[in-house]
Amino acid sequence: MSKFKKKKSGDMPAVNTASLPDIVFMLLFFFMVATVMRQNTLKIENNLPFADQVEKLDKKDLVMYIYAGKPSANYKQYGKETRIQLNDDFASVKEIAAFIAAERASKREELIPFLTTALKVDSDANMGLIGDIKQELRKVNALKINYTTKKGSVLGRE
Repeated sequence: MSKFKKKKSGDMPAVNTASLPDIVFMLLFFFMVATVMRQNTLKIENNLPFADQVEKLDKKDLVMYIYAGKPSANYKQYGKETRIQLNDDFASVKEIAAFIAAERASKREELIPFLTTALKVDSDANMGLIGDIKQELRKVNALKINYTTKKGSVLGRE
């Protein structure tokens, strides 16, 4: 007989799975960092007006959003008048002060002077309501206001 034995055919070496947990946690961490969660469900029609000169906000986590417009098709039971939306609920002008106070309480004290109130107002909204919103913001000393618009001209060129 011979000294050498023939290797069995069909045997595959075992797959090394030692680095699999590292890869899974690296992917999990990537998706946690890269994913942006939508905070609010828009319940109003929000056709923003156009503007010629637009400036981007630096830190979006320091922005409080107030939406104003007519209720969208899914929320016609709320009427056809322009409504205010704070977070995910319709609100009145009187509730803006409590909304601003809650937003300020959720931020660190050194960030409060940098908070900006962004008004996302439908282009067909009642300007009387917008004036009431601005008066309420003045009462709670939220004087840093951003009017959110679409970039482009009135003709829709971008």
